[in-house]
Parts: sequence; structure tokens; C-alpha cells
Amino acid sequence: MSKKTVSSGKRSIGTVAIRWHGGSLELLDQRLLPDQEHWITLEGASGVAQAIGDMVVRGAPAIGISAAYGVALAARHAGGGDWKAEIRQAIRELAASRPTAVNLFWALQEMEREFACCHSLDEAVNRLARTAVRIHEEDLAANLAMADNALEHMAAEKPFSVLTHCNTGALATGGYGTALGVIRRLHEAKLLKNVYADETRPWLQGSRLTAWELSRDGIPVTLNADGAAAAIMAAGKVRWVIVGADRITANGDVANKIGTYSLAVLARHHRVGFMVVAPSSTVDMSLESGKDIPIEEREGSELRQVRGMPIAPDGVKVFNPVFDVTPAGLIDAIVTEKGVVSTPDLTGMRSLFR
Repeated sequence: MSKKTVSSGKRSIGTVAIRWHGGSLELLDQRLLPDQEHWITLEGASGVAQAIGDMVVRGAPAIGISAAYGVALAARHAGGGDWKAEIRQAIRELAASRPTAVNLFWALQEMEREFACCHSLDEAVNRLARTAVRIHEEDLAANLAMADNALEHMAAEKPFSVLTHCNTGALATGGYGTALGVIRRLHEAKLLKNVYADETRPWLQGSRLTAWELSRDGIPVTLNADGAAAAIMAAGKVRWVIVGADRITANGDVANKIGTYSLAVLARHHRVGFMVVAPSSTVDMSLESGKDIPIEEREGSELRQVRGMPIAPDGVKVFNPVFDVTPAGLIDAIVTEKGVVSTPDLTGMRSLFR
């Protein structure tokens, strides 16, 4: 993979992890980072669905973008007989790949809306490809807008340090990042002292991806065990905890990577700001609260092993939810490209997301 980053104005949007070639999709296999930078080429929707399920690609916005390209591939490689049925089946398969990140379903709904207007296979091929590219480009634009909105909300005058969880950077989005995009923007504005990155068990996205991405882009980062977050806050080392989201409900509850809820509790106790950064496609106003969010649980081997090496007794029972729900009452700000909801609640969410 090229070590070059894509530039947007004066901003480096970070390492590209999704490449579209019209007849195929390339995904950077994030399971192998930082040891290997290996690209997987996919030519059909089934392969894209499997890549999403297997976490070749992860991060709610990146999942949605990849699924959109999966639909475009389904159209391009449809048999030509009952091509509409083939594309509908591809959409169903992609929708079943992961249950929690609402960006996946939002992107597929966008693709379905375009598909409904198609009267021929040729039209579907062209229209769906254009729509997938638009979704990708709009995500990058949203990332840049979110970073500016967050910076304005923070109103910082002196450099400070932050703590983040999981990976929310260019690898998890169409480029630049959500929470990590805010961190990039702070760095560009010379307002960032240091980033404390939780290692983020069990897939270690913080150590494998966030630390790699920030180090690669020259942003100061310190890796810490998840359990060290309390000590970092108690020592007064950070002013904000900045995280992403996989689904945000109508009352402002947030589903994000497991461990986010405990960080919010710690932040409130230590009077550290807690900010959630996500595009508006992550907001699901059809769900009243976090209790309505389906939480994905994955197999126990992810906790019993690390890359095939056993670290726990074989066969021991495992509780392995991928996400938890942070109540709105513990969140100081939800930042999207549309604006900021301070101390989120139903009224504030409705005013921004009618």
C-alpha cells in the first residue's frame, strides 16, 4: 500500500482504506495491521458482505461505504436475467452482515432508493456506482465538517490532551475520521498536546490501528491499557474523551465499541468532557433509546485467543458483546456535520434531526 495520504486543501485525510475501481472494490485488510498492509480485491456483493462480517473493514461509516459499493458490484455482475432479484438478494445479504451499525442500513436504503428508479440493467450499473461514490465522498465531507464543529464547540485557547477509544480515523471512514478527525483538526490547529489511545480489547483496534494511524501521520500518541483510563483521568492528564458511535438514538443514547460506557462514567466522575463524534447517518431517530439497539455478540474465541494464540482456558465461557450503550446523561456533546447537540436529550436531538 502506498504510504501517501490524500490531501484535502491543507488537510491530510489519512491513509485510504477503501479503493473503488469501477468493476472491483479493494479493502485494506485491517485484521493484519500493523504487521502487514494487505489489500483484498472483491468483485461481488457476497465477498463484500463476508469482509464486513469478518472485520476486514470496520468502523460504522466505512462499513456503510463498503456495503454501497457491494450493491454497485451486484449490479455490475448481475446475470442479466432477473437482474432485479439478484440485486435485491445482494442488498439482503449485505444487510445481514452486521446488526448494530446503522450506517450500514442507511447506505443500503440510499442504494435501494436509487435502484427503485432503474428501468434497465445498464442504468442500474451506472446509477448505483455513482451513488456509492457519492456516499463515499459525502462521508469525507462530513468528517471535515464535524472536525470544524467540534473545534468551535471546544473553544480551546491552549493545547490540551485527549483520550480516545477504538479506531475512528481514516481507516474507519471515507477519510479523515470522526473522533480521530477531531483529533487531527486539533493537531492542525496546534491545540493538541497528546492523544492517549486505549488499546481496545479484544480486537485491539486502539493499539493496532489508532496508534499506527496517528504515528504514521506524526500526531503525538501514547498507548495505554483500557484499564489505565481511570488513572489517566485522575491524574488530570486529559481534558476530553473523544469517541465515535455506531448508532445514536432519538434521546441521545449512544452505542459504541464495548468499553465506551465505562469511559463516560469515569469522565463524569473526574469532570472530564465526553464528546461523541459521528455523521448524521449514524443517528437513528426511529429508536427511542439505547434499550432498542440490537447489540452484536461475537464468538468467544476472540477473547480466548489473540491471532490464534490461546490466552485463556480452552472452552471457558465468554461474554463478548461488541458494543455497549452510553446514556445521553453522561454525554457532554454529540457532534455531527449538521451541528452540535450539547447535553443531548430528546428535545435537542429533535431540534437538529427532525
